[in-house]
Amino acid sequence: MPTVMITPELLINVRGPWVPELEHAGFQIQYPQDSAFTRGLCSEQETARVLDGASAVIAGGEYITAAVQDCLPKLRVIARSGVGFDRVDVAAATARGIVVTITPTANHEAVAEQVFALLFAVAKSVVVNDAHARAGRWPLMLTEPIRTKTLGIFGLGRIGRSTAIRAKAMHMRVIATETAPDEQFVRECKIELVDFDTLLARSDYLSIHCPLNDQTEGMFNCDVFSRMKEGSVLINTARGKLVVEADLIESLRSGPLFGAGLDVFEHEPHVLPALVGRENVCLTPHLGSATRETRIA
Repeated sequence: MPTVMITPELLINVRGPWVPELEHAGFQIQYPQDSAFTRGLCSEQETARVLDGASAVIAGGEYITAAVQDCLPKLRVIARSGVGFDRVDVAAATARGIVVTITPTANHEAVAEQVFALLFAVAKSVVVNDAHARAGRWPLMLTEPIRTKTLGIFGLGRIGRSTAIRAKAMHMRVIATETAPDEQFVRECKIELVDFDTLLARSDYLSIHCPLNDQTEGMFNCDVFSRMKEGSVLINTARGKLVVEADLIESLRSGPLFGAGLDVFEHEPHVLPALVGRENVCLTPHLGSATRETRIA
C-alpha cells in the first residue's frame, strides 16, 4: 500500500476531509513522530529517514534537497501545504519525475490579515501599551495613523493584491512594484505602479510579498534600508531570508526606520535578541497562514 507522509504541525493527527479521501484512494497515512520535524531543522540524513518509504509528502517547511530525494526512490509527489518552492529543489525533482505542487489559492487572505495585524501593532504600539495597561500604568502616548498614509507593496501577486484591497478599504494610498502586474486589478483598485527606488522613498509602510530565490535573498539590506522614507515601517510576512536582520536592526536603531513587523525570520525558529529587545518591533512565529480555514483549504 503506498504511503502519504503528512508533516505540517497543524495537520498532524488531524482527521480533516483529506484523510478519508486519501484512504479511499488506497493510501496509508503516516505522520512524523516529532511534530517539529517540518520546521526544517533536521539534517538531510534525518529528513530522508523520516520520509523514507513515502510515495507522496504533504510537506511543510522541511528542506527536500536533491540529496534527500536521492534517498527516496518511491517518492512521486511533493505537495507543499502553503506557497513558495524555496525549500524544495524543484530542478532535482523534475529530473527525477517527482511532481511538486503548492496551494496558491489557500492562504493569501489569511496572510494579508496578518500584514495588518503587524501593521496596527507597530503603528498603534499595541504590545507596549498592553504591557502598560496590565501594569497599571497610564501613559499618554501618541500613535501613528493608518488612514491617508502610503502603503508600498513589493510584489503584487495573490497576497499582495489581497493586502492592497484591505489597504484601500482603510483609506490608504497604495503603490506597488511588480514585474508582471494584473493590469485590470491595478486599474480597478487605482494602484500606482512605481519602480523600486520610488517604492522605498514614498512608502510609510512597506510590505514584502515576493518569493525567495537567488535574486531576492538578502535583498532588503543596509543599502535598501538607507533609501527608505524617514519614519517608515517594514512588514515582512513572506520569507525571512529576504531581509538581512543585522542591517534591519541597525536601521531601526539609527534610522530611517521607525519600526518593523515580522512574521518570518532569517534563521527560523531563532530570533535575534536585538529584535526581541526592541519596543518598535512586533514579532509573530510564522503564523500568517495559520487559520483553521486556510489549513483545510
